[in-house]
Amino acid sequence: MSHLENRRIVLAARPKGEPRISDFRLETVAVAEPADGQVLLEILYLSLDPYMRGRMSAAKSYARPVEIGEVMEGGTVARVIASRHPDFGKGDIVCSYSGWQSLAISDGSDLRKLDPSLAPPSTALGVLGMPGFTAYSGLLTIGKPAAGETVVVAAASGAVGSAVGQIARIKGARAVGIAGGPEKCAFARDELGFDAVVDHRAGNLAEQLADACPDGIDVYFENVGGAVWGAVFPLLNEFARIPVCGLIAHYNDEGTAPSGPDRLPGLMRAILTKSLTIRGFIQREFADQRPAFYREATEWLASGKLRYKEDIVDGLENAPDAFIGLLKGRNFGKLVVRVAA
Repeated sequence: MSHLENRRIVLAARPKGEPRISDFRLETVAVAEPADGQVLLEILYLSLDPYMRGRMSAAKSYARPVEIGEVMEGGTVARVIASRHPDFGKGDIVCSYSGWQSLAISDGSDLRKLDPSLAPPSTALGVLGMPGFTAYSGLLTIGKPAAGETVVVAAASGAVGSAVGQIARIKGARAVGIAGGPEKCAFARDELGFDAVVDHRAGNLAEQLADACPDGIDVYFENVGGAVWGAVFPLLNEFARIPVCGLIAHYNDEGTAPSGPDRLPGLMRAILTKSLTIRGFIQREFADQRPAFYREATEWLASGKLRYKEDIVDGLENAPDAFIGLLKGRNFGKLVVRVAA
């Protein structure tokens, strides 16, 4: 094999508040040939997801942080370009966890073969991947939407939120989305089939949401926090379920206590008097549900019950700017970097 060079983006500095371009560094390094039991991967697509902001911090969390000088981590779709592994051959398309780079060596333990005839390979990073599975497992295991109930989700045009609303409707519930701007709201309503969509940029979120949920809220899939939670909280019904998947409004907080009154006593009182269920989760807890998810979601996609939108950015070097934009809601749909053709 001829000499190959890997382009990779590493963490250059831990962000203080919002990440900056200077917190990342693009490097070029040589790649060795695969050893016995290994494969060499060419990365085709890289997933950008909000959880990556947490990995840039050294604060204690559910996963080890990326160290300074390490490759930024993330899900990828890749092509096997050389193999010394019995289960993978040259040309196989696989889902991997190779991070922000153009080439990677794998022992096969993190690889899942993809069938490009079933769906475009990039969907393994979105609607048929971690975001889709996060929506599926959190909504159905914790949210348990019943027919006729009202399910609310923010970032309704994004990778997780769009799947939450559509799966809620598949289960017979009423889906209310919250999105930013007329274009995203129209997409969630007209393309994804949400029953109602509220624009959080219109300035009257609490009133809009109350109008959209005349019977209150039975399931709130939390992935934002902030002002959205403030609008949702008074509308929660007795026995409402709140799967807590993410808090993107707070990912750049610096750990200082928020100003204003202490709202914890009011929250605890509501948990008690309304018998609320608030349960945080990391999708890996529900790994045993993955086969059912892949089967059902692939069927829903084929039948048109589950739709998706991708926001594809070309070039590994553009990943940092795209990621910074993701945390500000700049993307429209599942954010994916096309690393190679």
